[in-house]
Amino acid sequence: MRKKLPAIAGALLLWSAAGLAQSPAPAASANGVLRPLPLTEALELAETANPSLRLKTAELAAAEGLRNDAGALLYNNPQLSVDQTRRSVPQAGGSQRQNEWGAGLAQTFEVAGQPGYRREATGAALAALRLEIADVRRQVRAEVAERHYRVLALQQRAETEAQALKLFEDTAAAVQRRRAAGEDTRLDANVARVEAERARNQLAVVQEQLLDARNELAARLQLTSGSLPQAIGDLDARSGSYTRESLLAAVDAHPRLRALEQRENSASARLKLERASIYPDVTVGVNIGREGPGSSRERLTTLSVSVPLPLFKRNAAGIGQATTGLSQVQIERQAVLRDTRANIEALWSRLRSLDERVRRLQQSVLPALQDNEQLSLKSQRAGQIGLLELIVVSRQSLDARRDLIDALADYQSTRIALELAAGWPQEGTQP
Repeated sequence: MRKKLPAIAGALLLWSAAGLAQSPAPAASANGVLRPLPLTEALELAETANPSLRLKTAELAAAEGLRNDAGALLYNNPQLSVDQTRRSVPQAGGSQRQNEWGAGLAQTFEVAGQPGYRREATGAALAALRLEIADVRRQVRAEVAERHYRVLALQQRAETEAQALKLFEDTAAAVQRRRAAGEDTRLDANVARVEAERARNQLAVVQEQLLDARNELAARLQLTSGSLPQAIGDLDARSGSYTRESLLAAVDAHPRLRALEQRENSASARLKLERASIYPDVTVGVNIGREGPGSSRERLTTLSVSVPLPLFKRNAAGIGQATTGLSQVQIERQAVLRDTRANIEALWSRLRSLDERVRRLQQSVLPALQDNEQLSLKSQRAGQIGLLELIVVSRQSLDARRDLIDALADYQSTRIALELAAGWPQEGTQP
């Protein structure tokens, strides 16, 4: 009987310092069917089903319509007019009725370069919208990737806590049998039982967090009701293909900043358009008609030119609004550029810190704990330490593995945020 407790504790210690093995994917849970979901498939689903991306893409039709209208040969359509006159002419012995008609065609011409400014403004606005769609796509991919890694981390935490619960329960059962045989004290039995209950409570907490994370990921991917994702991937996948300098250099190609640049170009063109609208448009018309009595009808051809006089309304409101819009987008672009660079600096420092933390846990802490396990097993067999000391060592190993999983999850979250902020090519895309 005395050999059973060291065997159980030793198994616990050796397990808790083991590497991050991939947990198997169960087929179903009490809350719905689990769907195996690699990260690449999750990203594909995000691009096709995410409501935010679909709503942004739906704006393309309006922007393309404005661009097509601005590209027309003439912005103002010609005006066709037709009139029919029935005239009654008094004559001796009565009156004579005469039917007269006229037809005209008028066209308004913009004379201050408005068509070119309008095409420039709508073309830049369309280019900005496409870049904004690309930016929203990047945000959606980053959000889904972050949630996928969170589910993956919680799955590993749940597997860790489930194994810890089983081993602590086995330990508690063994101590209870030893106490019944008079070999262990009541204190030892209570400590073992409390550790088992703590492990059970910790498993329940992690399972609740995992359920919430799966539901959030399923909502982002628009998965059918009752189908929850089972994340598949490598939590320890770390990127080293970029440096701080390359990330900062990539900022200029960021879709958000390029979109703001196009918005600035569009606003500048609209300001030119509003200023050009001060100059009056010229309307040229041609009219033909037939007038007079039947014996001497006259054919009339009239050429007309009309120009509104810009005496009172000088389009001050339109120019003011366009000036405000240009100033606002310039300020926004400068602020986003400054904030983006500062965010990259902060995220880069955090990523380096997390990378060092992960390396310390993998290369220093876990090996030291494994060495402690071996020493504690030898000391327990020699009668130098008891159950409480074994539980302390096993608890340290369990906490170290939890710390490693949490550090890897934080690393992935920070890496994704850094690549998003810098406009760096994301997972599943080519540089």
